[in-house]
Amino acid sequence: MTEPLTAPGDDPESPGTAPLPTLTVLGAPDVLRRVEGRREECVDAVRAAYLAHDAGETANPHSAFLRFPDRPSARIISLPAYLGGGTETAGIKWIASFPENTRHGLARASAVLLLNDIETGYPYACIESSIISATRTAASAVLGAETLLGSRTAERIGIVGSGLIAGHVTRFLADLDWKAGGYRVFDLERKNAERFAAQLSAQAPEGTDVRAVDSVDEAFLDCDLVILTTIAGEPHLHDPRLLAHNPVVLHLSLRDLAPELVLASQNFTDDIDHAVRERTSLHLTEQQVGNRDFIHGTLADLLNGRVARDPARPAVFSPFGLGVLDLAVGRWVHDGAVADGAGLTVPDFFQNAAR
Repeated sequence: MTEPLTAPGDDPESPGTAPLPTLTVLGAPDVLRRVEGRREECVDAVRAAYLAHDAGETANPHSAFLRFPDRPSARIISLPAYLGGGTETAGIKWIASFPENTRHGLARASAVLLLNDIETGYPYACIESSIISATRTAASAVLGAETLLGSRTAERIGIVGSGLIAGHVTRFLADLDWKAGGYRVFDLERKNAERFAAQLSAQAPEGTDVRAVDSVDEAFLDCDLVILTTIAGEPHLHDPRLLAHNPVVLHLSLRDLAPELVLASQNFTDDIDHAVRERTSLHLTEQQVGNRDFIHGTLADLLNGRVARDPARPAVFSPFGLGVLDLAVGRWVHDGAVADGAGLTVPDFFQNAAR
């Protein structure tokens, strides 16, 4: 990932000479151009990363949470990782979540992804990563949904939380040609649910029954696939009757479900040690019962056939979000975008830094 350039003053014949790396910067427009129309490829990259992680071909330390004593709702998270399995990429995502931003017309989340050359350690790419993060989350979600449902078909899809992630998930569903008879959209802000429902109706096939609903119960009722994409910090769903019809629930926001709903379900995640921490619903359930027996496996276990969904029970997929997925999507975006001539290259970014 580096150009074979020689730093000024270096002797090319000297055994100590190393090439001077360049840095490529890819902004949000570059990332979007790469993702649009290629979401099937994104899912393939995410699937390969899950399988590489399962095979022990990755390094994925726990993400670290930077919190602020005077801003309890804000946080910045670092996700370092190494992805092998033929990809051979290292890097880190640095993603901020500041919910108060929305009051000022700014997005809640902002992020960058750095990719490092595994031979020299030098960063070779800096990529706008709020889109990378939402894309890998959505790709993971639709892969989990397809694996648990057994097809790309749902009678009705419930959506709780109508923000950025919900939008990315529904675009993946559309691009992957999912068949859905209807949608039920709930948001604490009714106008947001109505806006999202209108957008969804405009892109859905004619005759699709899309409605904004007044209660979260309606987003579960008769929906065989439910997508939770809220910013909840504590569980707000407590009634196991929400799951009485045995839906598949994509618990992307991780903290919506009270332990009683978790215990009523088959539970799957991406990496158990990562997901049972930071007061996620899985973590709170472990604290309540004193074990992790309620977790039935990972998505990789499902993909490899080591475990299977029981259709007579609700199934909940709670992906914590692994750094290796950001690397998989980020590397895929970088390689394709650079091949298309996108991005800003800074050839002298590291000039004199090694001396």
